[in-house]
Amino acid sequence: MGRGGAVRIDEERIADYAATLPAPGELPELDPETHLTEGDREARAAFVICLDAINFGSGWWPTIRKRPGRSGYLTVAAGLTERFRIAGPWPVEELAAIDPGAIAAVLGQDPGHPLMADFATSLRDVGAHVGGEHGGSFAALADAADGSAVTLAGLLGGWEAFADASTYMGRDIPFFKRAQIAAADLDRAGVVSLRDVDRLTAFADNLVPHVLRVDGLLRLDPALSTAIEAGELLDHGSPEEVELRAAAVHAVELLAVATDGRLCPAEVDAALWNRGRQPRYKALPRPRSRNTAY
Repeated sequence: MGRGGAVRIDEERIADYAATLPAPGELPELDPETHLTEGDREARAAFVICLDAINFGSGWWPTIRKRPGRSGYLTVAAGLTERFRIAGPWPVEELAAIDPGAIAAVLGQDPGHPLMADFATSLRDVGAHVGGEHGGSFAALADAADGSAVTLAGLLGGWEAFADASTYMGRDIPFFKRAQIAAADLDRAGVVSLRDVDRLTAFADNLVPHVLRVDGLLRLDPALSTAIEAGELLDHGSPEEVELRAAAVHAVELLAVATDGRLCPAEVDAALWNRGRQPRYKALPRPRSRNTAY
C-alpha cells in the first residue's frame, strides 16, 4: 500500500478498479445547456478560459444558489454559457475591469458572496493577460503554446488567475489544476489540437479524492475521515489537504498505467469526476476547503 501521512493508496486494488473504468468513447459529451459548444474559435476559446478561470469554489457550493438539478460547478457553467450566447465574450478591456456585481448578475448570485469577489479578481487577471500579451485574442493565447498542452498549462499556471501550488514538508507542490484542465478543455473544444494531452496529470480537486475514498482506493487516517464526515472545512495547504490531492493525482497515474494505454490520466480523471455525480457519492460528505484552487 502506497504510504503518505494521513492518506494512503491501496495499490493492490488498482488493477481491478482500472478494469471498471469506461473506454474513452464512453465518456459523456459536454452538455450544451451548461457549456458553449458552438460559435467561432475565438468565442469558444474565450468561454473555456473564462470558465476555467472561475472553476473553483467547491468549498462554498453549499452556500450558493444552485439551479435545479445542477451542482455548484454546473450552475456557474450554465450562467456563463447563457451570457456568452446572449452577448458573446467580454471584450478584454471590459473583462479587465469586471466587478463582483457584474459576475454575480451573470451567475444569478448575491454580489456580496465572497466567491463573487474572487471570481471577479480572477477574470480581471485574465483580461489583463490576454489584452496585454496576446493582442486581446483568446485564440492567440491558445496558439502561443505551439501545440503543447504542457506548455499551455505552464503558461496559464504563471497567471494569478490560475495559480495553484502548495507547500508540503518544505517542498513546492505545483498542482495547477485549472491551468491543466483549461489546456485539456481547449483541445476538447476543438480550439486547438494539442499533441501531449496525455502528459497532463489529474486535475486535483476534492471530488476525485472523494470518489477514490468511497471506492476504497484511498485510505484515510481516522481523524481525517471523522473531520470530513462531520463536514469540517479543511485548511487549504494543510498537510492533510495536500496529501488528499497529491494521493489522488498519484492514484490516477497508477490507474492510467493499469489500463495499458486505454486511458490517459486526464481521461481517468474525467471518468472519476463523472462517476462522482452518481447518487452514491453525492449522498456522502466530501472533503471541502475554501480556496481559489478548486
